[in-house]
Amino acid sequence: MSTPLRVLILAFDEVEALDFAGPFEVFTTASRVHARQHPGQAPLFDVKSVAVQGMVKARAGLQLVADHSLADAPRADVLVVPGGVVAGAMQSIETLSWIAAQSRAARITASVCTGAFLLAAADVLQGNARVTTHWEDIADLRERFPALEVVDDVRWVDNGRVVSSAGISAGIDMSLHLVERLAGRELALRTARQMDFAWTTHLRSPSA
Repeated sequence: MSTPLRVLILAFDEVEALDFAGPFEVFTTASRVHARQHPGQAPLFDVKSVAVQGMVKARAGLQLVADHSLADAPRADVLVVPGGVVAGAMQSIETLSWIAAQSRAARITASVCTGAFLLAAADVLQGNARVTTHWEDIADLRERFPALEVVDDVRWVDNGRVVSSAGISAGIDMSLHLVERLAGRELALRTARQMDFAWTTHLRSPSA
């Protein structure tokens, strides 16, 4: 891989912190692990955050400063749309238009948790596409977007260009899956090990 794959992670007010930070940690750790194995090569992933404006207050009050605004963000190879309280973001035409435009050019667009609502509202998820979200929001997603095939009891759903995960920590599982898709299973396993994370490598949720 001669040039880094650009991973853009959307941030917005009331974003769930781990929805954002989990994928961020996975992709940056994968780059770090890859660099140890391949010194002198270009970084594997270039991970940046994007928001409508620079400062974002996440759910529970954590403040984040984004690398880019929507207006000056580069094109994503991988676009990650986290969840949280998404009502405000869903009412933002600017945000939904940006998600739609980035998704058209991106290699992969992924949602974490209620980020699936933003993909649906931006028409990234269309027709009878399969999708998942946080278990608490499954019924709402089905009601609001009845054309979608909303599935539960899974960690993530991979439709090729569009991937969605269940709630919060499932975004880490999904992101490791994306590392596997983009750079191989060995790196994904090494990344999970570096993070000291018990990666759920199968789609279905572990038994309670």
